[in-house]
Amino acid sequence: MEKVRISEFDKIVELGKQGQKALNQYWLDYTLYASVEYWLMVLFLIGPLILLFFKIDRTKIFRIAFYGYSVHVFFGYEDLFGRNMGFWNYPFPVLPVLPGISLDSSLIPVTFMLVYQWSINHKKNYYLYAILTAVILSFAFKPMLVGLGLFKMYGNLHYVHLFLSYLSVLILAKLLTNFFVWMKSRPKRGHDLSTSKTERRPDST
Repeated sequence: MEKVRISEFDKIVELGKQGQKALNQYWLDYTLYASVEYWLMVLFLIGPLILLFFKIDRTKIFRIAFYGYSVHVFFGYEDLFGRNMGFWNYPFPVLPVLPGISLDSSLIPVTFMLVYQWSINHKKNYYLYAILTAVILSFAFKPMLVGLGLFKMYGNLHYVHLFLSYLSVLILAKLLTNFFVWMKSRPKRGHDLSTSKTERRPDST
């Protein structure tokens, strides 16, 4: 029974390899790298990173970068789940082995990072503006990508489902960032005690 299970698992792995090989060949056969759509996806990858370099608030760079990395991780997980389940995919991937890299690693994280930065610098309600951003991405930007042939949805997937995925990401990333900001403001108890003892120690000089 164990050998049958392992054999079945190996077949599934092989199917995955064959699927990736087919995608790599599709990328080459249709010379996607020479198309306008492909270079638009490259722009979505590089453009936001250049913008972030000039716009990020360097006085809060680690906090904002941690938030952005959290968005990248959570959104990357959701995007991988959606592609593996056959809910959506990218017909013009910059790299066939990483189909969603333009959005997962650049455009979406940078967009939310700038919204997050603006909200804390201007003392605005993060959730309100992040949700508005998610609405724009779900019901305007993603339909535009579909119309340009850069994003393809399958089955009964609706833009509402995409909005809910963005909503979960912006909430999880904010909560995680808040947690670590809170941790930073509360040193370990042992550290507090040692510090207070040092402060009470009389000067020996």
